[in-house]
Amino acid sequence: MLVTLLRRHGARYWPWILAVAVFQLATTIATLYLPSLNAQIIDQGVTKGDTDYIWRQGAVMLGVALAQVAAAILAVYFGSKTSMAVGRDLRRAVFRKVSSFSSQDVQRFGAPTLITRGTNDVQQVQMVLLMGLNFMVSTPIMCVGGIIMALREDVGLSWLVWVSVPLLFVVVGYLVYLLMPLFRGMQTRIDGINGVLREQIIGIRVVRAFVREPYEEERFAGANKALTDISVKVGSIFVLMFPVIMMLLHLATAAVLYFGGQRVDSGEMQVGSLTAFMQYLLQILMAVMMGTFMAMMIPRATVCADRIGEVLDVEPSMKEPANPVTPARNEGVVEFRNVSFAYPGAEKPVLSGISFTARPGETLAIIGSTGSGKTTLLNLVPRLYDAAAGEVLIDGVQVKDMDRHEITSRVAMVPQRPYLFSGTVEHNLRFARRDASEAELWDALDVAQAADFVRAKPKGLLSGISQGGTNVSGGQRQRLCIARALVAEPKVYLFDDSFSALDVTTDARLRRALRERTSDATVIIVAQRVSTIVDADQILVLDNGRIVDRGTHEELLETSPTYQEIVQSQISAEEAESAAETAGATKGELA
Repeated sequence: MLVTLLRRHGARYWPWILAVAVFQLATTIATLYLPSLNAQIIDQGVTKGDTDYIWRQGAVMLGVALAQVAAAILAVYFGSKTSMAVGRDLRRAVFRKVSSFSSQDVQRFGAPTLITRGTNDVQQVQMVLLMGLNFMVSTPIMCVGGIIMALREDVGLSWLVWVSVPLLFVVVGYLVYLLMPLFRGMQTRIDGINGVLREQIIGIRVVRAFVREPYEEERFAGANKALTDISVKVGSIFVLMFPVIMMLLHLATAAVLYFGGQRVDSGEMQVGSLTAFMQYLLQILMAVMMGTFMAMMIPRATVCADRIGEVLDVEPSMKEPANPVTPARNEGVVEFRNVSFAYPGAEKPVLSGISFTARPGETLAIIGSTGSGKTTLLNLVPRLYDAAAGEVLIDGVQVKDMDRHEITSRVAMVPQRPYLFSGTVEHNLRFARRDASEAELWDALDVAQAADFVRAKPKGLLSGISQGGTNVSGGQRQRLCIARALVAEPKVYLFDDSFSALDVTTDARLRRALRERTSDATVIIVAQRVSTIVDADQILVLDNGRIVDRGTHEELLETSPTYQEIVQSQISAEEAESAAETAGATKGELA
């Protein structure tokens, strides 16, 4: 997978890769030429006392050294440029793929591992490419060229090359074999520690509220220790590697000096040739050692590439239609026809036989006990999930046959857990529609009952919002998310328990303003609180994934035992009737 990823995302940068190869070749040739020049200076200049020859050859050596430096700088420049570009493309590919995932696709991997795969794993692949371009191109050239040049100096010592180089390869190969499973385990443990950190940071208020800091510290310590233990094992192999490699280098140097000295003493070899041969052997072994560093990185990069490939190669469970259909009308009619849905691996469906129609100008409310499938039903409208059976239609066209942008242009959803992005209030509101005017933003804030607290901030619309909206209260966060949906001006509004953090007074004002603002749109509300839906035109009562009753608040109070039970658990029957009368009066005033 590593080779596949690099070929797929690096092919477009072949001119830079070619430049790296050319400059690395020039650098290696210059490096190999320098010991030969040094040998000539010793044998022809120093031993004979020819100063002019030493100066002439010294000038040549200086020129070759400068050319080597220049070529090395250019090679590193183009290598870095290529590896950074490939890393950027990989991160972008992972981000785009994850963005195309449905909710169940994201749940299949989990947020912590997706974050790790898009950051740490890509960085490992990027680093191995950088090292590869800087060393793997020159390493084979250096090895082959060094052997040839060493043989030119003296064939009698060539057996030292044939012994030391294979021995070094055997040692490195064994160490890589030991490291491969450790690197795979290390990435898994990085996922684990990311997951623990993410949960603790997001749930810090809950942790503190229940004084669970000691437990969370122990949980983090466990994940941290697991990562530390395997990192220590990897480190212990690295600690063993370098002394072994250096021992081989020193043994090779000692062997050259010992056996080469005997050949010099017998007149079979000159001192300059011995010096050059020793330098060539060290260059060969150093090249093998640099290859060793690469070999140490390749196992981990291979594991990371496999993990990235798992994300890039997965087929999203929800595919865009090949020939999307655009509804002939733009009214906002939402229709469910005998819809059923089950999560992958679930024993029974969450929804079964759901059928209803929500029309423009009407408010459809959905209520039921926890786990009855209310949120799941709402998620089927903007196609966050695909129905297992039946049809979900908007303006007469199935959502699975519509383009995603077409759906989002007609539907705006305020989720159960309102989320704000880091930036400003204005940035979050324009997330729905970039070209919205400032007046439209303030109008949406007025309807959402959020204008007062935004105006109270020193910078107004330019006030900062932290990631997730953690610097505002839950009620303010809900109202800002409602304002964001209003800015989009869709034909269908979906409110998933979006008023739960509001007090009763603010809730009533907000619903009154929403009814005026959304008079020509379809509104579907999921609610836990009966007071939120008493004025709905139609209420669906869900129980175990089925619609057990439907009607207005007054009708359900008389005919639906399930609804009566929900009402009685919140307010008395008399209070419910009073709320209904108030709602009726409100309708009359609006009419």
